[in-house]
Amino acid sequence: MMREEAGMKALKIENSQGYFLTEEDGYETVDKIDKNILIRLVNLALNEDFEIDEYDETKLRNQAHQIIYKSISEKLKDLNQKRQQFSDESGVCQTSCRDHFVMHSQP
Repeated sequence: MMREEAGMKALKIENSQGYFLTEEDGYETVDKIDKNILIRLVNLALNEDFEIDEYDETKLRNQAHQIIYKSISEKLKDLNQKRQQFSDESGVCQTSCRDHFVMHSQP
């Protein structure tokens, strides 16, 4: 996570509701997630110390929260587990692009 979110969960379940971590280090209910928040959560998931509460429908009483939390948490968890693969592929792409640029830039 980013320095201000160190030790804080990006998604958590509390009081039978699902919550996401806000930029202000507070929490809002998952039914308020929008595109910008999703992008921020994806960026958080790409960090090594990313942490969320596991989905548990018995802990979430609100059906909308169950659907939203399950979907988002599964995707973020998968992304977090694949982050090294993305990093490795990105490095290969950057090296290939740089090599291509250098080869084709020479007179």
